[in-house]
Amino acid sequence: MGIIGGTVGYKLLRRIGKDGTVELSDSSSYSHRSKTEALLGKQIWNEIAGKVVIDFGCGMGGTAIEMAQRGARKVIGLDIQERWLNIAREETKRQGVSDRCKFAQSTDERADIIIALDSFEHFDDPAEVLRQMSKLLKPSGCIRAAFGPTWYHPLGGHLFSVFPWAHLIFTEEALIRWRSDFKTDGAMRFGEVEGGLNQLTIRGFKRLVDNSPLRLDKFEAVPIRQLRPLANRFTRELTTAIVRCNLVQRPEKQKCS
Repeated sequence: MGIIGGTVGYKLLRRIGKDGTVELSDSSSYSHRSKTEALLGKQIWNEIAGKVVIDFGCGMGGTAIEMAQRGARKVIGLDIQERWLNIAREETKRQGVSDRCKFAQSTDERADIIIALDSFEHFDDPAEVLRQMSKLLKPSGCIRAAFGPTWYHPLGGHLFSVFPWAHLIFTEEALIRWRSDFKTDGAMRFGEVEGGLNQLTIRGFKRLVDNSPLRLDKFEAVPIRQLRPLANRFTRELTTAIVRCNLVQRPEKQKCS
């Protein structure tokens, strides 16, 4: 992917991207309400009430802590970054929910509901994540996921989106070289940057689910507000803001209510 590379691509990115600061999106939609509620709807609090919940890809724990505060019986936040988990553990103490909110890199406990927010586009192996989720989900349980931007979104390159669709115009090599001017982690691929970037598309996600132990119970491609008039099944990859879906165990017929 990408058509402008080499020294030319790198120099253009240096001129356009300057110090590497990229304003990905307007976060004002979460400024006066819960991000969890904004992405999953107000009914999420009724769904988690009295339930065991896993926050898969919990980061620094904000969503997990909020769910513990809003009625979940037990919340387990999972993430591979131990430094983020340590921050989350300290915050549970400050918020007074350490008795019902735990953080770890793995668990054997099965959940009534698994939450995954803004994480599927970052997982190194999303197919394996779906298999893990299936193992951790009770037979009648439900996964509530919302993620984006996906790869063909104008800002699908995340920190590489120096302008809309820049990540599709410049080669990975040129973008990584530009990033190395202000990041020193030695990443050589999109998947190696902090947080990871797996180039997940909407079509790719649905294909992964089709080949997993899970099935889609609900699926919604939420259009970018400004591009809503152009949004349809043919333009979906380019015009979708976020993907929102429910997943259930494939043999089960019970829907997430």
